[in-house]
Amino acid sequence: MAQRIDVKDLDIYYGDFLAVEGVTMTIEPRSVTAFIGPSGCGKSTFLRTLNRMHEVIPGTRVEGSVEMEGVDLYGPGVDPVAVRRQIGMVFQRPNPFPTMSIEENVLAGVKLVNKRISKSDAADLVESSLRGSNLWEEVKDRLDKPGAGLSGGQQQRLCIARAIAIKPQVLLMDEPCSALDPISTLAIEDLIAELKQDYTIVIVTHNMQQAARVSDRTAFFNIAGTGKPGKLIEMDDTSTMFSSPTEKATEDYISGRFG
Repeated sequence: MAQRIDVKDLDIYYGDFLAVEGVTMTIEPRSVTAFIGPSGCGKSTFLRTLNRMHEVIPGTRVEGSVEMEGVDLYGPGVDPVAVRRQIGMVFQRPNPFPTMSIEENVLAGVKLVNKRISKSDAADLVESSLRGSNLWEEVKDRLDKPGAGLSGGQQQRLCIARAIAIKPQVLLMDEPCSALDPISTLAIEDLIAELKQDYTIVIVTHNMQQAARVSDRTAFFNIAGTGKPGKLIEMDDTSTMFSSPTEKATEDYISGRFG
């Protein structure tokens, strides 16, 4: 299922404002790529362009290309909804649908794209998705209870189950642990390590230790100052980035001198 993404000369605009400039990178399949950098440098904005989620904000546009296995996701006639079906997203704060049960939350995306699903198929999909997010054993006896009644860490794993239920090829995660306690964070990090066997995973994080623990490759974004566009400064294997980065700005950020 996992797919490779190639980004070339990507500029991201909010109206006339150039928010992110000139990003070129390759995101490898069946691996975890981490985006790091100070607040406001455009890493979350860039993440959202990978599945065209930024387009929900009026006036946004991109120049350049984002290709998944050679298909330009911004090509003419490409349906953004179809793109988001292939490239799922997990947000910073757990966002289960509050009026839906655990089971209904898992199936929400599936029913949007494929209204016809038998009860037995639905039950199998709920179990496989919850097992895939390491949540099944904790909730299997209360699938009819509200998803919002789970703990924060469980809610985030429920959101991951909802994302993988539609069988995407890529999972984007925008600071998925920032609202969680250390134990829940560890559970999500363990899950990410398992999920990369089947998916291409991209994660934005402000936690340097987390980037070092979970990612195979790391990309460092930075910004020259207020009103300037964010730029990709450097990208390499995570071990190299954290031990001997090429750029001084990368070393300064990772070592805590700024950001």
